[in-house]
Amino acid sequence: MKTFSFRAIIEPDTPKGFHAFVPLLPGLHTQGVTLTEVKKNLREAILCHIQGLQKDHERIPQDEDALEVVQSFSESELVKV
Repeated sequence: MKTFSFRAIIEPDTPKGFHAFVPLLPGLHTQGVTLTEVKKNLREAILCHIQGLQKDHERIPQDEDALEVVQSFSESELVKV
């Protein structure tokens, strides 16, 4: 049986709680007041999204389809001239 894994980003949300999204699944966003809640909501959202893809006979994206790059900038580069 094949296993599907998705990288998720969880960020603090203002004024409280957390926002989560999955870069490989455009449009998939969720939130929660606690980390536990946002993780639960994220799992449900991913399952729903994947089931929708399957229903529409669309391909399920895989991590190997993505290239992850982290860009770093020094403070001096951020100063506008």
